[in-house]
Amino acid sequence: MEEIKISIIMPVYGVEEYVGKAIESIQAQTLTEWEFFCVDDGTKDRSGEICDSYAEKDSRITVIHKENGGAPSARNTAIDLAKGKYMYFLDSDDWAEPTMLEDMYRLAERDSAQLVVAGYYIDTYYTDTEKYVQEQFCADAVYKNSGEFRKNAHRLFDKNLLYTPWNKLYLSSYILENKLYFPQTFWDDFPFNLSVVRDVERVTVTSGKYYHFIRKRAESETAKYRSDMFEKREEEHTWLVELYKYWQINSPEIEEFLARRYIERIIGCIENVTNKNCTLTGAQKKEEIRKMISSDRARSAVKTARPKSGYMKLMLLPIKWNSASLTKLEGSVISAVKSRNTRIFAKLKAKR
Repeated sequence: MEEIKISIIMPVYGVEEYVGKAIESIQAQTLTEWEFFCVDDGTKDRSGEICDSYAEKDSRITVIHKENGGAPSARNTAIDLAKGKYMYFLDSDDWAEPTMLEDMYRLAERDSAQLVVAGYYIDTYYTDTEKYVQEQFCADAVYKNSGEFRKNAHRLFDKNLLYTPWNKLYLSSYILENKLYFPQTFWDDFPFNLSVVRDVERVTVTSGKYYHFIRKRAESETAKYRSDMFEKREEEHTWLVELYKYWQINSPEIEEFLARRYIERIIGCIENVTNKNCTLTGAQKKEEIRKMISSDRARSAVKTARPKSGYMKLMLLPIKWNSASLTKLEGSVISAVKSRNTRIFAKLKAKR
């Protein structure tokens, strides 16, 4: 095998209808000097077998079969085996454009970057073949030191570019020397990336869009009802606030960004409580919502946040009024639109 430039790591579980396209999108890459770890995390369907069939024909693909331990353990297993100069993390139900690895590798080498951040597409399917495409990206930028990056990181957070691993290329030595692994928790992407950016110095941002994040599966993690969503969002917000304290960056602009990010996610938690899969009674739902919108953190955030769209300004009104009844009604409307008209919901969410 030629010199391995990039180690690609993909956890695999319950994706037999999608994993073939994910693998083929890597095989179609214009950069060919890669190794590909497909980590079968104890899947119960044919996903692991499908990966094996590709590995039999392509020596660059290695399939690891392990007991189920979750995506974090699957990724961490492969991190310890990776030999590439850079690491890339792919989700097994998505796919990538052919020039993604080559373009990101070129930028990393050009700038001696520890991290390359790219744009991506959110493809929300409202029928089997029709979809609404949302583009997420920031302007090209090269941050040569931690100070430059930290001053501008909120712009990347604002565009949802720093939360996920699949729109990034990571310098392997930076990951390994700092012992950066995915924590064994639900929604492990965000805390992992927070640990990456905490002390990163050289970051390159490209406006190029390569990755297709697919919103389609009803059983996907992003579509499920979660009883602990509010607690997770509270935890995540605390992590982000602590990061900015560590960076010693504080300004009205940062305060507004943090407040707006927090209150927008509160709306997501409200929708989670009001959706059809939540088993709480109406009174219990109302009480949960009251707790969310009446906390000191929520009251402060709703005063500080400056929504960027008329739609979001409207969404915040019941929270500003501290009305649990109206907020619950709003959540029910959002849930109804989400379940009955995916296309409209995707457009509204994209324009928030």
